[in-house]
Amino acid sequence: MSRSATQDSGSVRYPDPRVTANILAAGAVVWRRRRDGAIEVAVVHRPKYDDWSLPKGKLDPGETAMLAAVREVAEETGLSTRLGRYLGKVTYPIPGHRKLKRVDYWSARIDEGEFVVNSEVDRLRWLGMDEVMDALSYPMDRTIVRNFLRYPPDTATLLLVRHAKAGHRDRFSGPDSERPLDKHGVAQTRVLTPNLAAFGPAEVYSAPPLRCVQTVEPLARELGVEIGIEPTMSETSYATAPDAALRRIRELVSRDTVRVISSQGKVIPPLLAAWAEIDGVTLPPARNRKGSAWVLSVADGRLVAADHLDKALHTHRGRHPA
Repeated sequence: MSRSATQDSGSVRYPDPRVTANILAAGAVVWRRRRDGAIEVAVVHRPKYDDWSLPKGKLDPGETAMLAAVREVAEETGLSTRLGRYLGKVTYPIPGHRKLKRVDYWSARIDEGEFVVNSEVDRLRWLGMDEVMDALSYPMDRTIVRNFLRYPPDTATLLLVRHAKAGHRDRFSGPDSERPLDKHGVAQTRVLTPNLAAFGPAEVYSAPPLRCVQTVEPLARELGVEIGIEPTMSETSYATAPDAALRRIRELVSRDTVRVISSQGKVIPPLLAAWAEIDGVTLPPARNRKGSAWVLSVADGRLVAADHLDKALHTHRGRHPA
């Protein structure tokens, strides 16, 4: 995962550079809004440790942090959630071992479900912002909650994807707009689809080139929706009308509907740079490789955070110690 604009203040690092984080975990600040409009956050009690913490857990082999966050929240709380803004990571040593544990966190909004006592968690409390800091057992959890509170919880989420690999242009004899994904690109879509789905998208859009459309076709099939074609998001259109593309992407932001847009390499970096400059956001360094994605968070029409998913889409293959 590339560093996000909101990440630095939420990172707790172990000072010994010889020790690397080899136990990976993920979790979330799960929130809901009361009838009076106040925000509540879920904290869980683990009888094994007799502590109160944010829901989290280790990545399974073959799992990304986004998928682990959704799964662990469901296992510990019984709640089905969709991810929102990336809140940063905490990294800390495991007592008695020269090992580090890294936990990545997102905000998460409830879709459905209710708490059920399970093997790891025996109690769940919904706490207001005036209670949650005192209730949490660990300073690192409080750091993550402070990151959560930096912006309104119900920021709008927009997912901007660079199309997957489509081979070399000079090796395709037809029109470039009809160049399809190659086998590597198809494999990338299998990784992208469940990870994009973790953010709860409901609508899918694409620039006209076939490779852009094919990148989000599996997600559209899974959601049961048609792909909306967005000519302004193509390289040819952007080269002549960049302002039109910026207006359109901002129009597609919705607090109620998470949308995915598939576009191209000569569109995404300059488009985001222009948007970030207008709204005063410093974008994290990113190579914008094929098959990568941006998670954009918008509050009151203003871009407030941008997280680039690249290495974060690589699945964890190792085995955790017991």
